[in-house]
This record gives sequence, C-alpha cells and structure tokens, in this order.
Amino acid sequence: MTYDARLEILKKICAEAGKLALRYFENQGDLVIDHKGHQDFVSQADREVEAFTRRLLENAFPDDAIVGEEDAPKAGTTGFTWVIDPIDGTANFINGIPAWTVVVAGVSQGKTQIGVIHDPCHDETFAAMSGGGATLNGKRLLLDDQRGLSDGTVGVGYSGRVDNKGIVQLVKALIDEGSMFYRNASGAISLAYVAAGRLLGYSEEHMNAWDCLAGQLIVAEAGGVVEVQDADTMILEGGRVVVGTPAVFERLLEISEKAFAPSA
Repeated sequence: MTYDARLEILKKICAEAGKLALRYFENQGDLVIDHKGHQDFVSQADREVEAFTRRLLENAFPDDAIVGEEDAPKAGTTGFTWVIDPIDGTANFINGIPAWTVVVAGVSQGKTQIGVIHDPCHDETFAAMSGGGATLNGKRLLLDDQRGLSDGTVGVGYSGRVDNKGIVQLVKALIDEGSMFYRNASGAISLAYVAAGRLLGYSEEHMNAWDCLAGQLIVAEAGGVVEVQDADTMILEGGRVVVGTPAVFERLLEISEKAFAPSA
C-alpha cells in the first residue's frame, strides 16, 4: 500500500480515536487515574484509546508492527511500524485542560514516513507524508517566517527522565535572548504549532518516540528544520528534540546544546 493511502486511513483512525478520547475528557468525574511516577500519569482513557487505536490499525494493516506508550509492542513482518501516543498531554487531559492530542507515526527504514497529530478539542488535524508536504485540516502548511528568536515564542518541554538543570538553563538562555517561552505539557501540540507558524521552534532534552516522531515530520514537511535522528533508535531510546523555522533553528540548537550539556 502506498504511503499516501496509508496516511488517508491513518487520519480517519486518529479522528475515531479522538472521538473516544473526547468522550472521556467530557466526563472527568468518571476517569480512573494512576501514577506512573512524579508528574507522570496514566488514565483509563489512555489505555482504552490506545487499545482502540491498535484494533483499528491491526484491522487496516494486520502485518505491521505496533509500538505504543501504554501496551506491549506487537511484532510485524512488513518492516513498517506504527508508533502510538493515545493521549499526549495526559496531565492536561486529567485536569480538564484542552491541550492534548492523539498522535500516530508510521516508521519504515529508520525514517518516519507518515504522521498525524489530531487535536479533538479544537478539531485540528496536522498530517504529513515524507516528501509529500504537511497539512492542517487538509490545507497545506508552508513556513515562511523570517523572525528571530527575540521576535517570537519558543516552545519548551521538560521530562522527568532528565535532570531539571537543562530546562532551567534553556529558559534562562531564551529570556537572555529576548525570546518568549511557552510550555503546554504536550510536546506533540507544540511541534504542530511550530509547523503552523504559531511557535518559532521547540526544544526538549528528552522525548519518547511516540511524543515526537509525527511532529518532527510535520515540521520538516512544512519547511521547518529538524535535528535529524534515526527513527528506530528513537523508538528504542528516545532522545533530544530541537526544531525551528529556518531563521532560528541554528541559534536555537546552539542554545539547546549549551543548556543540555552535561555538567563538568
């Protein structure tokens, strides 16, 4: 099956998963929530939405592999892997904040080939195919932003898997640069907002593959610049994510590398 055909099916799957997630979101009092770690939550909705998304993917692509945040990996035979985050922004979700998404990426040969970030609360679907461009609700995204860091806002993320020194130094460096910083607790939404021209860039010291692969592809296909990683390595280990408009990327990368550098 061609990648563009896969992408059209994936957009429909994410829309259906989004409807299920939204029903849970609108019934906050019934949510069952567990703690995985400090500021790391998983809800009944995460588990149910991932299971639902897996079923739809397995029905459409029975021989593909699947990797998700909440359940065990499923092996495949095609060399194509689906990477799922059923609800990116769970902390927002369980607190009634409408800043969360359903995220799925499709990976083959070490590259993200297709990706979708679906925001049910705002009815926005960001999608991309490698070499085929990026869209928001079907409209082509094309970045043409010449502003410097001091003229806009940069998204930042923080993971409990790393020392907090990095994010503190990054925020300070951005303030010193004259930039505004923005954190909404959903890295996927922030990456999508870079692609849409709402943010100049995004930087996080460590992200899991299910949080970032789709967004990195969408930014790149919209004309942004992405720090390149092997997608298979990201699935296994996660890693640093820095993206930006062409006008700010090199400076944002420089600031990020300095902020995230190991202590001497």
